Amino acid sequence: MAFGGEARQSATMRNKVSIPPDPPADMPNPRFARRKALIVRAAAELINRKGVRGMTLADVASRLDLVPTAVNYYFRRKEDLAAACFLQAIARYNGFLDRSEREATPQASLLRFLHDFADYLAAVDTGDAEPVAVFNDVRTLDDRAVSLAFTNMFRRIRRIFPRTDDSQAARRRRNALTHLLISQVFWAVFWLRNYEPGDYRRMIDRLHAILVHGLAAPDAAWSPAALPVPAEDQEVSGGGATRASFLRAATEMINEHGYLGASVARISARLNVTKGSFYHHNQAKDDLVAQCFDRTLGIMRRSQADAEAATATGLGALATLAASMVTRDVSGESPLLRTSALTAVPEELQYKLTQRFNRYAARLASVISDGVADGSLRPVDTNVAAQMITALINASAELRQWTPGLRAEEAAEIYVRPLFAGLFGGS
Repeated sequence: MAFGGEARQSATMRNKVSIPPDPPADMPNPRFARRKALIVRAAAELINRKGVRGMTLADVASRLDLVPTAVNYYFRRKEDLAAACFLQAIARYNGFLDRSEREATPQASLLRFLHDFADYLAAVDTGDAEPVAVFNDVRTLDDRAVSLAFTNMFRRIRRIFPRTDDSQAARRRRNALTHLLISQVFWAVFWLRNYEPGDYRRMIDRLHAILVHGLAAPDAAWSPAALPVPAEDQEVSGGGATRASFLRAATEMINEHGYLGASVARISARLNVTKGSFYHHNQAKDDLVAQCFDRTLGIMRRSQADAEAATATGLGALATLAASMVTRDVSGESPLLRTSALTAVPEELQYKLTQRFNRYAARLASVISDGVADGSLRPVDTNVAAQMITALINASAELRQWTPGLRAEEAAEIYVRPLFAGLFGGS
């Protein structure tokens, strides 16, 4: 479905519906609430397809067969509508927490939260519930109310993990565990749809088992190996307007502002070069973005091969890969592109890149299968576990935001190891 520009809007204006003004907001008005809810739903669906910057008021109006001024009556700015979408999503997750907080143990609380999440997602996919915005692009929206609400939701989820003491190290660990958990839930929104809605709970039970008991077999040694510095990192260290520096700058901009927010101007400004210099090194932004994904996938594939070569077990290879990827991301020296950035790229590019990431996840699943066979990993659903490792790596770019004072060298211990030992382990 194409969303029209000015010419299409003027040509079809009399076929669209105009919403008349409503009474003041302090007067009860069910029609106002219903109309507003329809606008928020349409906007949320567009955010989930195109990201925050890709959603426009004109697109929302076209989706509902309304004139653009009708949407303007409810939301004067696109940012206000995006904020309403995210606040609605946060309210939905807080509803899950209302029930989970009544459970007697942390493990039961986590299971209730995950079950309510899975049941809701299944209801959305069968048409029995309204969809809400995913949080991939929430950081690109500079809205104080959304930031505060998201932070408060984070703190509520953190209560699942018992407080051991008030030291800074303990606080960082709880925050890292919370970020790990939230990241798994947000990523599950996408991979669960590889299954039938009736199977969502079953798959979530498998995710819960890994979160509680970990991936590693009982008494397995935690000893990730050190990997060599990738050639891409050595290229970047030289500085200047090189291909490697453009790839790094574009990766940072996409991670910070989303695909659409990573403009040529922003990328050029990050490198302190002109737009002319940008186009001297790159044909177009989409070409550079595709190269960023190529670079990230190349690093991940080579690191996986290096991890397998440097270790003797499936656990060793998986732990080495995850620890290496997370440490490099947290250090900020040469970041990886967040796979969640796929949401907003053009659909023809999105399909090709998604297929490549799916192949990478399938390769991860084979490593996990090797670990189950050699006894170093617990018997787990290899496909679910592969998606969880992918989510772990994908979310590590934001780990430092939630764990102030975190050093790159401790990220593997407090963020990666819990997925192997269990989130409620004694480590």
